[in-house]
Amino acid sequence: MMARVGKPAPDFEASAFTGGGFKNLRLSDFQGKWVILCFYPGDFTFV
Repeated sequence: MMARVGKPAPDFEASAFTGGGFKNLRLSDFQGKWVILCFYPGDFTFV
């Protein structure tokens, strides 16, 4: 599934740092809530 402007984001799973540790979260875990997604490569690297 491809992301489209004005349409719901496709569900996905990602590792996140929360509550003092890493945890796998799904976008669908936050259904009905406002969510801000930030993706950026190379954090803390020399790229």
